Amino acid sequence: MTPITALLRDIKFSHTIFAMPFAILGGFMAATESSGVVSGSFGGSFGRMFGGMFGGQLVGIVLCMVFGRTVAMLANRILDVKIDGKNPRTSGRAIPSGNATRRAAITFLIASAFLFVATTAGFGFLWNNWLPLMLSIPVLGWLATYPLIKRFTWMCHLYLGATLALSPIAAAIAIQPSFALTPQLWLLSAMVMCWVAGFDIIYALQDVESDREHRIYSMPASLGEGTAMWISKVLHLLSVAALYGVYAIDPRLDTVFIIGVIVVAVVLAFEHITVKHWGTTKMAMTFFTLNGVVSCLLGVAGVVDLLAC
Repeated sequence: MTPITALLRDIKFSHTIFAMPFAILGGFMAATESSGVVSGSFGGSFGRMFGGMFGGQLVGIVLCMVFGRTVAMLANRILDVKIDGKNPRTSGRAIPSGNATRRAAITFLIASAFLFVATTAGFGFLWNNWLPLMLSIPVLGWLATYPLIKRFTWMCHLYLGATLALSPIAAAIAIQPSFALTPQLWLLSAMVMCWVAGFDIIYALQDVESDREHRIYSMPASLGEGTAMWISKVLHLLSVAALYGVYAIDPRLDTVFIIGVIVVAVVLAFEHITVKHWGTTKMAMTFFTLNGVVSCLLGVAGVVDLLAC
């Protein structure tokens, strides 16, 4: 196994699915609001959007998501290498196991950061929108800081949530900067923040003893597992409320989206039921499968309604 292969496997590219649908939805919301391209039949609307500049902009958004997440995950692995090596659950990761060196990871990080900045520059050269480039370095700094935050405060879960919550706002800025000021977009971002923070608290249940030993301030380790789970439940309730707010404010979102909201509420409730009954033994289903369903379902539901309005 090559170092790059080991690192790619380690950062779990498939987990991009958590934020990607919200970035795409934010982009669609901004594009349809600004250009009025959505009208008439679903197929005709889809064809018109991707026949114009939006198709290229969407490709740029997807690439930025991939490169940005790669930077964030590699920063996490580089900064946490000593902690990962002492935790039985994470000691097999690429760097502590010896399958990749820290230097290889840093090189990969720098290359990903360069590609992220270069892609944001494309929005300026191709569509005369220089805001993505101007914001690229601050965004990369924010993405790479999470491993340090968890060393100081149990609010780290909210910080991680805010990191993923940048995705719909950043996508809207890339398409139509003025749409970034709309309340429905910020409610969508708030939903992502609360949803991610809530399931990250659940994920942290796996490492309570290790976190306490190495002074990592997760909520379960700092506040106790019971208190942390109540906070997770409240955050997920707030995420559903924010999602309903998006539906209530944006008249373009209709039946498909509200059905998605209802299904998401049921899925999140089921997520907490699995934790209550099986603890962390069902983490693959609780963390990956159910939350992947949430993101994909909402992304598809929102795009369908936007294209059909």
